[in-house]
Amino acid sequence: MKKTLLASLLTFSVALSAQAATLDPNQARARDIFSHLIAFKTEIGQGQVPVMAKYLADQFRAAGFPESDIHIIPHGETAAMVVRYRGNGTGGKPIALMAHMDVVTAKPEDWQRDPFKLIEENGYFYGRGTEDIKSGVTVLAANFIRLKKEGFVPSRDLVIVYTGDEETTQDTIEDLVKNHRDLVDVEYALNTDAGGGELSEAGKPLVYGIQTAEKAYASFELTTHNPGGHSSLPRPDNAIYELADALKKVQGYSFPVMWNDTTLASFKALGATTPGKLGEAMRAFAKDPHDAAAAATLAAEPSEVGKTRTTCVATLLRGGHADNALPQSATATINCRIFPGVPVNTVQQALQDVVGSKVSVALVGKAVASDASPLRPDVMAAVTRAVHTIRPGVTVTPEQESGATDGLYFRAAGVPTYGVSGLFMKTSDAFAHGLNERIPVKSFYDDVAYWHVLLTDLAGKPAAK
Repeated sequence: MKKTLLASLLTFSVALSAQAATLDPNQARARDIFSHLIAFKTEIGQGQVPVMAKYLADQFRAAGFPESDIHIIPHGETAAMVVRYRGNGTGGKPIALMAHMDVVTAKPEDWQRDPFKLIEENGYFYGRGTEDIKSGVTVLAANFIRLKKEGFVPSRDLVIVYTGDEETTQDTIEDLVKNHRDLVDVEYALNTDAGGGELSEAGKPLVYGIQTAEKAYASFELTTHNPGGHSSLPRPDNAIYELADALKKVQGYSFPVMWNDTTLASFKALGATTPGKLGEAMRAFAKDPHDAAAAATLAAEPSEVGKTRTTCVATLLRGGHADNALPQSATATINCRIFPGVPVNTVQQALQDVVGSKVSVALVGKAVASDASPLRPDVMAAVTRAVHTIRPGVTVTPEQESGATDGLYFRAAGVPTYGVSGLFMKTSDAFAHGLNERIPVKSFYDDVAYWHVLLTDLAGKPAAK
């Protein structure tokens, strides 16, 4: 048995050596950085984001970036990081390149593998943050280092913006935009945490989406109040029943159908390859967004409804204070994803109108709304060229995301922002925030190459006159 074990270990070692030998120096560097980043437990409460930022700062210093262009901005237990790659100034204002360093909490006892160790297995990289979004942190760092070693001088400054709490409060991006605008004063931003390509279950590239819009995230509390009393003396008015009635009204309410250049272009492109009635509805809506039947079909599909309107849904519920007492109050949390360009207070007022004056509607925490970014020809063309270097001929289309990223804050501040991840994945492989998060190994190395093409394209020539 000892000989068998020794032979297995030798075989495994040889396999790893052969694998490493197939990587070029840029790929090997990226993999090494990726491995280090996955190992940092940058969950909320761990205090590891500043430690990870220090590791990254060391890599940038070693590559020749001056101390004056590396900024770590502490923020409570977390931090943001800004790294500037100086250009010659012929290409216009800087471009921001975005990713976040924090990850969603992972419980090791629930995973099949150690979530904080980069494990390559069966053609995948496993680990918390592989998809969301330490791969993005990695490809930006690896390409900055590669370009510096190659002696590349961009035509404009390139500015990496690493935030530290995108998965929780998003305070670091808000702080950067409000209080450190000099560090992030850019013409537009490219976000690794959005966009990307879709693969069929057979591995065929289907479509690539450039995220040019995202919905605002806002939660509201619906609360009813009552004098209460003894449960043996029930009355017609009851805080819980009144809240239940209000929730049924919210369930039955649909916000107005909306659209923008991004959603129409996206439905047109997706409709060309989507079979059945859903594809027909996409094509019909793209042609005429006033088509009520098409809008109704899209609204019935959970993956598409968020692209046609604001949505609000009940997510939390609490009420009463004792088994033998009439409830004095009852509260439900309603989470809304607000269509780009719609003010938060407009949605709040709509909810208030729906539930009536007996129910209070209050915003929970903060909410930031933004408009869709314009479909810039230079960005759209450069991303298309970069995508086609790794996936020739695939359709490239703008898309609107129903979720929200740190890009929301840049857009709200007037900075056009584009989600342009170079990852291509199957829908069935998407485990971000979940157990056994993973990305295809090929897609990771393609992403490294894609960003090299994109950065040298956008920042390799003087500004158009």
